[in-house]
Amino acid sequence: MVLLRPLVLLVLVVSDLHCLPWFINVSESQGPGTVLQFFSLNCSSYMPTLKLLHVQPPTTFFNPPSLTRRQGIYVGKVTLSSSARLDALAVNHYELQLQYTCGNYVMEGLLSVDVQRDAGHIQCAGRFASPAGEIIQVPETVTPGARLYTLLLPGLELKGAQMSITSAQDPPYFPGPFTINRQGWLQAPLQGLKGQAQKAFRLQILVTSGRNQSCSGILMVKVLPVPSSRVSFLTQEQNITIPEDVVPGSKVVQVQARGFDLRYEIVSPTPSPLFSIGRADGIIRTTAPLELAPAAGAAVTALQVKAFERLRPWAGVEMDLTVTVRPVNRWLPRCLPALLITQIPETAPVGTVLSTFTCTDPDSPGSALDYQLRFHSPPGSASFCLNDWVLEVNDTLDCDTPGACFQHTASILVLDGGQPLMTTEVPILVMVTPVNEFSPACAPRTFRVREDAGLRTVLGSVVGTDMDYPRNSIEYYTSGGSGTFAVDRRSGEVHLLGPLDYEQQRLYRLTVLVTDHSQDQDPTCCSGSCTITIEVEDVNDHAPECEPPFQELAIYSSLGRSMEVTKVSCRVPQEPQRLAFSYSIVGGNSQNRFSLQGAVLVHSDLTLGPSWPEQPHTYELLIRVADAGPSIPHLSTTATVIVHLVPWRASTVATRTHRTTVPSVITPLLVTDTEAFWQPEPWFVVVLTVTSVLLLLALGWLLSRLLQGLAQVLPAPSKPAQALLLNSIQETEGSIEGFMEALRTETPQAPSSVMNLHFDGRAQDSRESPSSQPILHLGPLSLPTPFYCFLPPGIHHLLFP
Repeated sequence: MVLLRPLVLLVLVVSDLHCLPWFINVSESQGPGTVLQFFSLNCSSYMPTLKLLHVQPPTTFFNPPSLTRRQGIYVGKVTLSSSARLDALAVNHYELQLQYTCGNYVMEGLLSVDVQRDAGHIQCAGRFASPAGEIIQVPETVTPGARLYTLLLPGLELKGAQMSITSAQDPPYFPGPFTINRQGWLQAPLQGLKGQAQKAFRLQILVTSGRNQSCSGILMVKVLPVPSSRVSFLTQEQNITIPEDVVPGSKVVQVQARGFDLRYEIVSPTPSPLFSIGRADGIIRTTAPLELAPAAGAAVTALQVKAFERLRPWAGVEMDLTVTVRPVNRWLPRCLPALLITQIPETAPVGTVLSTFTCTDPDSPGSALDYQLRFHSPPGSASFCLNDWVLEVNDTLDCDTPGACFQHTASILVLDGGQPLMTTEVPILVMVTPVNEFSPACAPRTFRVREDAGLRTVLGSVVGTDMDYPRNSIEYYTSGGSGTFAVDRRSGEVHLLGPLDYEQQRLYRLTVLVTDHSQDQDPTCCSGSCTITIEVEDVNDHAPECEPPFQELAIYSSLGRSMEVTKVSCRVPQEPQRLAFSYSIVGGNSQNRFSLQGAVLVHSDLTLGPSWPEQPHTYELLIRVADAGPSIPHLSTTATVIVHLVPWRASTVATRTHRTTVPSVITPLLVTDTEAFWQPEPWFVVVLTVTSVLLLLALGWLLSRLLQGLAQVLPAPSKPAQALLLNSIQETEGSIEGFMEALRTETPQAPSSVMNLHFDGRAQDSRESPSSQPILHLGPLSLPTPFYCFLPPGIHHLLFP
């Protein structure tokens, strides 16, 4: 706010300083002599004093307070000094500490001054606005019209300020007029300054703006004489390059000039913050660290060095020296995070961000860095990619293939562009966890097992599949069903745990559950099932039973006729459906008078001849009844049929059959004979055969050699010995023939056997046989056909139950 002059001169009358502190506002456009504050003081008995103790921040813009007496009242005031240049942008608040003294009474107060911004105010500051002005030194050899000085006033370029020289530039003192443009460039006269050495030209500069605001300042241009020709540099320009890691005080270069008693100084820039020059030796050294990171302006420094005679400072020459600071790569790039260890599921989609890396180069903050992704295990993997500095999933992470993933090790190589090249490696470990994506499954199977299979018999294996890694890592369980079967939990083998009976149950269905193994904390999360069918195969484990097992009957047979004797009725009680049997006569069918037509026993007299006996005959027929179906093994039983055959007579009016069924209290005995045999390998048989042949050949050769030796040693036998040997042989043959003859003569004399027994109409018990006839009683037999039996002497009957 711009204060009007009358308001600034407002008199504040107070009785004492009890009202301190004061707060006043002043515009930055106020100049020297401006009254800031009036004070009215009462002190009748003493001479009062008013002092300015200090100003914060320190400045010389304020004059010490003045104190005058008017009509018995003392009036004090505070004004701006001649050096006051208020600038609200630089300092906008001042605090003045004042002290009032009246006799022994001393009191201090604070005066606060706020500087207000004036948008239309033009301010000339610095030495340019001082009474002495800004002093410029130029050589007389300056180029005509060359720029000598640039007048810089803050903010003037935005206000459209105009600059002009208002002082007189009349010849002959001035060789020509100096000029200044809108940019503040002071230019030499077009006539040049040759011959104007040791002159000083005072130029009054007026600065005005469009709002009728103005300020002025003074420029003093001093013309220096031409340097002595005895002072000269060896080179007029020189370019030096140094590394940035040199320590302060290091030697950069030494400039040398020709002349007597020379001194050196840096004339531009003044002051020089980074370099200094030895005044006597001309050695330029560094004065501060040349860190390019915090101070980018230190990269190139243009120095203007002057060499002059000590006694004649104006007799000197200047040279341009350019110092280029080369950056030195001293620090590795720094990255956050410095180590990446992360874990992601295999179902993470493409583009998933794993981490974002932030890397900087301490040597050159903000410079671009190069990122390179390198895979270590598995090498050449394309599962991840680096997009700028972002690590992302690049491909599907399928861990269901062995060795496909699970753990990826890589590193990001960060390179800067400095010399020497510095790199930083960020290790990366990405662990891919498998996800149970698929449910296990198994295919239905059908197994066949014999009903006589033993316990722990392996029927087969249930094959389960699981697409998750590790492949087919599943467990098997049974759901419901009986305890006859069990499934191995790990292998899936189906074992038999109980007996089977084809007749009771022929088909079993078993539900098998398959679950994941070692893939989830909850093993029941994913499972499958299938049904296996077990078919029981029939095994012939029951022999046929005939009812009745023993029959005794009598028949009358006419000459030349065939007739049905009886029908053998057999079945398997445990397997009523089995009806196929084979029947065969295995014993007692002498002269083949009986035959079987299926289960029917038939007697045939078609072959009856002159040898037909006149007495009845009794036949004990053994009939073998065996399984005829595909089941193995084929079991059989033997039924006994005793037939009393009465031949036909003329007195017989009709032929009749008398059948007597004798129930048997003797249970047929089933004898199962298991023979173990050894079946060697073919190669062993070949080796054994060849060895046996060789052994026989060797024994034959040895025996022939022995016989040849004996023939040579023993004499030929005499004729009496040969006769004796012949008689011995004939006697042996006679004894054999006599034994056979005696056997033929004894046989007709023996009592009638079963083969020549004639039926007389009465039943005959075997217990009524004469005690003088020994009987050989055999148990139940299954005799093969044909059956030849030679009875020893004294045994005349064979009884078969």
